[in-house]
Amino acid sequence: MRVLFVGDIVGAPGRLIVHDRLADVVSQRQIDLVIANGENAASGFGITPRLAQELLNLGIHVITGGNHSWDRKEVLEYLPHEPRLLRPANFPEGNPGSGMYTGTAKNGMKYAVLNLQGRVFMTQIDDPFHKADSELEKITTDVAFVLVDMHAEATSEKVAMGWYLDGRVTAVVGTHTHVATADERVLPQGTAYITDVGMTGPHRGVIGMDREGIIKKFLNGLPARFDVASGDVQMNCVLVETDDDGPPNAAGRLRARAIERLRFSID
Repeated sequence: MRVLFVGDIVGAPGRLIVHDRLADVVSQRQIDLVIANGENAASGFGITPRLAQELLNLGIHVITGGNHSWDRKEVLEYLPHEPRLLRPANFPEGNPGSGMYTGTAKNGMKYAVLNLQGRVFMTQIDDPFHKADSELEKITTDVAFVLVDMHAEATSEKVAMGWYLDGRVTAVVGTHTHVATADERVLPQGTAYITDVGMTGPHRGVIGMDREGIIKKFLNGLPARFDVASGDVQMNCVLVETDDDGPPNAAGRLRARAIERLRFSID
């Protein structure tokens, strides 16, 4: 099984490169399942129902979220009606939407995607580690592939989650910082891991935003409006390949055989 995870999609430039490149990548790399983080799709802050549907129509099977999941109020009524659009599972009970989705990939294998959010340097919501435990218990035994999007600021919290879930899920991928890390690896018990997949959007700014406004705020400390940057648009992804013929992990799921960082640009 070959699974593509697309890093945080930022604004119109991020959506444009997904439109231009995703179908070719899926075809050339023989991808069975596409997952993407879309919490910055609407001008860098949040996602709207229209943009979520646009991304799903482009061939993304599941969209994960994060701390910006709630930025667009119109998405609150949409979340309960579109299970493929996730928000972090460890937000308090009663919030709209879900943090986990199960489905069937193109190759016929059942999969689950779990979305979690860290707490270090972020909003103090429910514990993502215990939430991971309770959510994983809900997954039925016929689900072969489980991926966790750990949306967090602190590298240490993401690395800890990778080790905590090693042998229980097929992949743990980090999102949120918009800067791809070079620590992709398969952990000893068969879980593919990377601290941050990186950003799908303009890299000529500061983590997707226009650099002039960001620099000015650092210089004067005053409130500022942040606009999506332009230029050097990249789609940063990871490709996770499973070991379909080998023994399952301790939880009975597929082990990862490899994880590869991919970077595409607009021609």
